[in-house]
Amino acid sequence: MPNIGPVEIIIVLVIVLLIFGPKRLPDLGRSLGRGMREFKDSVTGKDDDKRLEEGTAEQAPPVAATTADEEARARAAKPADAGS
Repeated sequence: MPNIGPVEIIIVLVIVLLIFGPKRLPDLGRSLGRGMREFKDSVTGKDDDKRLEEGTAEQAPPVAATTADEEARARAAKPADAGS
């Protein structure tokens, strides 16, 4: 299997430049770098640590049950009248 050398890399870069143009290359590089960073963080577990820190600081208070929820629970708990 042949190795990828500097000549092949230059050919690929020239083809990418021709396809996407010089204006879109910085955006492509930026999004590629962002994706690689997110992948690395998710593999190493750094992403989970950040979420845990943010989650403890920004926890919302629990929402109280609405009256419609309470009525639905009461209907479900009440046995149905069989013969009346």
